[in-house]
Amino acid sequence: MDKIKGNFGFGFMRLPMAGEEVDLEQTCRMVDRFLEMGFNYFDTAHGYLSGKSERAIKSCLTSRHPREAYVLADKLSDGFFEKEEDIRPLFQSQLEICGVDYFDFYLMHAQNAARFEKFKACRAYETVFALKEEGLIRHVGISFHDTADVLDKILTEYPQIEVVQLQLNYADWDDPAIQSGKCWQVCRDHGKPILVMEPVKGGRLADLPPAANQVFEDLRGGSPASYAIRYVAGQEGIRVVLSGMSTLEQVEENTAFMAGFRPLNDAERTAVDRVKVILRQDDLIPCTSCRYCVDGCPQGISIPDLFACMNAKHRCNDPIAGFYYKEVHTRGRGKASDCIGCGQCEAACPQHLEIRALLKEVAQTFETE
Repeated sequence: MDKIKGNFGFGFMRLPMAGEEVDLEQTCRMVDRFLEMGFNYFDTAHGYLSGKSERAIKSCLTSRHPREAYVLADKLSDGFFEKEEDIRPLFQSQLEICGVDYFDFYLMHAQNAARFEKFKACRAYETVFALKEEGLIRHVGISFHDTADVLDKILTEYPQIEVVQLQLNYADWDDPAIQSGKCWQVCRDHGKPILVMEPVKGGRLADLPPAANQVFEDLRGGSPASYAIRYVAGQEGIRVVLSGMSTLEQVEENTAFMAGFRPLNDAERTAVDRVKVILRQDDLIPCTSCRYCVDGCPQGISIPDLFACMNAKHRCNDPIAGFYYKEVHTRGRGKASDCIGCGQCEAACPQHLEIRALLKEVAQTFETE
């Protein structure tokens, strides 16, 4: 990992587009400027931009710069293989599309409890570890979207994993559904370096409500995005913070403050805490996640987690909330629509929430998308 320069990475997920195609001319300028500013970590995946991201890597990076000038990460995504025999051909096609002979980092993509079982059944981890032994991969890692206990299980079963890519940002740090802070702690406990994705929550922490935006303006020191990125970059164990940049201006701004990186000072941390409170005040459901409602639910509905997804969806119109609803908190457990209206949850709720009615709203939001 010592080839990585700085602590900032370029995610090839939100590239500038010219109609349906990547704007290669602008992307080339962005890549060149990123490298000129002293950074060299690039991240892609086979499905990003409907397959156009990897091709843009070749057009804008690998065909134009020597191999030692950059560090490239790609991923094994579950939608592109069904059995063990599919993995090597897929991997070889990724090398060819990207125009490289090896990947510096290769990550098991978007791991959660269900995907982990598929990857194990297909011997995906064993196959990728073998590719590393053959010199086609330098470092093996995972990207992860699930709860902290699932992450602990994966890292315990496969201690050979070298690095973990997590969704970390100040809005999700204490969120009971996404559990960013708890997942960060699991990585610290296992001694795994962390690659950060979504530090600005898909741009939502760059476009804040007026009251929250004013808190940062009063500091007179940077944009909301800069505080969000510096917040996670200053946490222990962080190796790279990724940003999916789509304009040259974003590259200029982000590399400028990351090139001279300094962690948040006391006043800036206090400002972030104030912004978190302001965002939380916009929650639809004042659930405290005490979980008293869960034990007696005959349908096995993880009510606080579903409410947290609802709050995240409302607070930042966060598309990842739907992923957590469908792929994490209702997989193998009850959905909001499974509520039979028995009322045991409401009898146990210290906040006296009208849980049955709220679950109907949650079902309407996430189960009709």
